[in-house]
Amino acid sequence: MSAPAPTLGTATEPYRWRWLILAVMITAEIMDLLDASIVNVAGPDLEESLGSGPVGLQWVIGGYALTLGAGLVLGGRLGDRYGRRRMFLVGLAAFTASSLLCALAPNIESLIAFRLLQGTAGALLLPQGLGLLRENFSGPELTKVFAVFGPVLGLGGIIGPVLGGFLIEGDYFGLGWRSVFLINLPIGLAALIVAARFVPDKAGSRTVRVDITGAALIVASCALLVLPLNQGQEDGWPLWTWLSMAASAIGFALFALQQRRTAAAGREPLVTPALLRKPAFTVGLGGIALFFGGMIGTQLVLTLYLQIGRHFTAGEAGLGNLPLAVGTAIGGAVSGAFLVNRIGRGVLQIGPLVQLAGAAVLWFELDGLDAATFSIWDIVPGTVVAGVGAGMVIAALFSFILAAVDDHEIGSASGVLTAVQAVGGSIGVAVFGSVFFDQVKAGDFTTGFHHALIVQACLLVAFLAITFLLPKEARPDEEQHGATPEAATGATPEAATDPGARHLTV
Repeated sequence: MSAPAPTLGTATEPYRWRWLILAVMITAEIMDLLDASIVNVAGPDLEESLGSGPVGLQWVIGGYALTLGAGLVLGGRLGDRYGRRRMFLVGLAAFTASSLLCALAPNIESLIAFRLLQGTAGALLLPQGLGLLRENFSGPELTKVFAVFGPVLGLGGIIGPVLGGFLIEGDYFGLGWRSVFLINLPIGLAALIVAARFVPDKAGSRTVRVDITGAALIVASCALLVLPLNQGQEDGWPLWTWLSMAASAIGFALFALQQRRTAAAGREPLVTPALLRKPAFTVGLGGIALFFGGMIGTQLVLTLYLQIGRHFTAGEAGLGNLPLAVGTAIGGAVSGAFLVNRIGRGVLQIGPLVQLAGAAVLWFELDGLDAATFSIWDIVPGTVVAGVGAGMVIAALFSFILAAVDDHEIGSASGVLTAVQAVGGSIGVAVFGSVFFDQVKAGDFTTGFHHALIVQACLLVAFLAITFLLPKEARPDEEQHGATPEAATGATPEAATDPGARHLTV
């Protein structure tokens, strides 16, 4: 760990250990994806072990996404200023340590606090990945890197619930749910050793300023929004919940104003203000939040329904997510292979319609269930169809929104979209969890799932309307990942900041 950091290869000789860098970046991304989804199947085990109620479970799952999303853009800026290798190592060490703290948590309050810390560490870790890859790969090799990156990350997203269910049901060494966090220790330590030894050191630019005020406004606004959404149902929606959501809206407006003033004063804002003046981009932010909030929220309700409503074990519930994941992979492959090129923006309109069809099929499947003979096969058709629609959108959505921005804004725009995706997922966990658990109190699990499907349908209709305001053609894949000359050379601060690649997952 104390060995001197290797240096970059010359302009004519690529760095010899660059493929190890790719392996470490993928490992870090998979750790994040696992922690974002692996806890979904831990609900009953957490309730039995720590006495966690519905609100506690929502915070354990959604709190991670909240701090991750709120801090992603700031994490990218810190990498620009202090060096991506340094911030990557700090973030990876903090992520691994916070995983250990989660595993050792004595009560639900501590676990929630450590999950928030883990998300913060992820926000520091993940933005450095693509920047480090661009520093060490170029030309055709960079294209190959992204060709590997996407499918591997997609696999990571699929295996999260399955691995979580396997670990919890196996109850190895009596660890139960704690094993879903301890799995990060050997992976994180190995990645940390390899990264410290083989990732070359490139100094950051101390001329890059970090907008702490803007970051504080974003964190506060996100917290003021998610807090009442998590607590409101449990507390009966008192006055403070509405005041908190109103304060959140004011906070986001103040952030936009502060960003414009920061840029006007000649300082570097977190978000390029010109982005917020592009209608297609701003409505795209809303589309990202609606789509991923609905998708992640419904996925959570499916898992809860299987475990709480149908008494599936953690392992069975994890496997119960596979039909949805397989459908998503199929939809993503079809969309990315030829639909985007053939029908352009139409893929974003067909996708939600297919999802709505899947939700309708699932609705009637739930109505006709026999509780005594229920198996996952009873709802496979609906979940697979819904997954196909979701995959069609996931594979294309970012590319159409990024088509609305200029080349030098790609890095900043990608970071903002990724952050909104994570925060939207956190909001989805809060909203859908509250809707489902409201019916669970009366023991009506099917109605709880039905209500969640109604909420998802409303979000999909709103998303469908938004898609008509997006560009008709997508931005080419290689340009999305900063492979344009401007981004590859780091010609602008925006191009140098690309917070993560979660949108690559299928």
